[in-house]
Amino acid sequence: MTTNAIKTSSNSSHLIGQASYHGLGVACGLAAGVWLGAAEAPTKLVTTGLSPFAISLCMVAGVFTARWTLPTLLKGSRYVFADLAANSHLLVTAILAGMLWAVANTLTVFAIRDVGLTIAFPLWNTNSLIGILWGRVLFGELKGAGPKNIAKVVVGTLTIIAAAILLGFSTIHGDGSGAAHTHRAVGGILAALGASLLWGTMYIPYRKAYISGMNPLSFVTAFTIGELGTMLALVLAFDGGMNAPVFHSQEARGMFFWLFLGGFVWVIGDLFQQFATKYLGIGRGIPLSNTNQIWGVAWGALVFGELAHADAQHRLLVIAGTVLMVLGALAVSTAVATAREHSSTHDSLLRECNRYGLDYDTVIRSYACLPSLTDMEDGKQGKEGRAWWDYLIVAIAVGGFVYLGIHAKVPTLALNFTWLWLLSGALVVTALGCGYALWKVTRFS
Repeated sequence: MTTNAIKTSSNSSHLIGQASYHGLGVACGLAAGVWLGAAEAPTKLVTTGLSPFAISLCMVAGVFTARWTLPTLLKGSRYVFADLAANSHLLVTAILAGMLWAVANTLTVFAIRDVGLTIAFPLWNTNSLIGILWGRVLFGELKGAGPKNIAKVVVGTLTIIAAAILLGFSTIHGDGSGAAHTHRAVGGILAALGASLLWGTMYIPYRKAYISGMNPLSFVTAFTIGELGTMLALVLAFDGGMNAPVFHSQEARGMFFWLFLGGFVWVIGDLFQQFATKYLGIGRGIPLSNTNQIWGVAWGALVFGELAHADAQHRLLVIAGTVLMVLGALAVSTAVATAREHSSTHDSLLRECNRYGLDYDTVIRSYACLPSLTDMEDGKQGKEGRAWWDYLIVAIAVGGFVYLGIHAKVPTLALNFTWLWLLSGALVVTALGCGYALWKVTRFS
């Protein structure tokens, strides 16, 4: 550790405490749930018979576009590339995280196909328990926390999972619409559990990056290289190579827009989830974002009428699941980290500095969303300029949406447009509200 680090270490507890931004992290986690739940809606429109590999690739194409467009809009590509260069030791970690996400996302498609969303969703949402385990073992989360805080996080997480199970089973009606394909049930359950394990493990690189001072917007830009590369490799290896239907099917092409849109919407939720992970840690941020199922059920029931013919018992499950999820989220959100927990976070941050030879002052001020001392002396204070290619990136993204939209097929589904607009309004309100708070407090740092 440098001499400057030793001098600054006396202020570390203050900066780490400032970096917690507990209320902002809770808002990001809940906003993530709103957007991640809405990302399921476009996939309900797809009935093309595409393979799970093809569906996942189409979604990742939208994810790739969003992960380059949104950071460019919010911070500018110059800032993103400068942050990546300053944290080049994390590039491999970010790409690896993207690879884990791509495989996990593909497994969820297999799980939905084999056992249905009802069974699969709660199983892969157990990733929050895996996240709590890794957060405690690797980053000292909840270390030094009192019994009350530990109980809030653990019991709250278990309550959210229990609520997810109730909400899942509320979609099974007497018509058998939620029934699993029994001959594939074992494979579907294993696929969902595999996705849970991979997604729970994927949050390790998230937390590692943010403790090292990397901006979430920069991290996801490198992250998406692993996503897209892995999905292309999976399609080429297991779905027919260059002859795969996803590259040639005219019928499927009409549905690409909806999957592309689903991936784009998912990224907005994931960005909020990333900030929640930074400010709250894995153990608190992920359970809050896993409230996405309540919003997924809302889209299915209110917009697509999935519960129109449900009996009183199934409607009661919806009410019970909703109440439980709210209580679980309330428990996790009120588990404010103590000074002893902040000290454990500081130990993890210091370990990263020693491991990679990072400047302690720069890392801790970045983690605390403060400008570095060098920037303050130079009068920069985090100002980033826009390059001409930033506008080109945005123009290409808009052009891609327009092209796919022109060729999209409108599914013949009965929709409740009143609820469609109301839930869409909820997306806009949460994005603007939480986005403004992030900009006002941290400038998206």
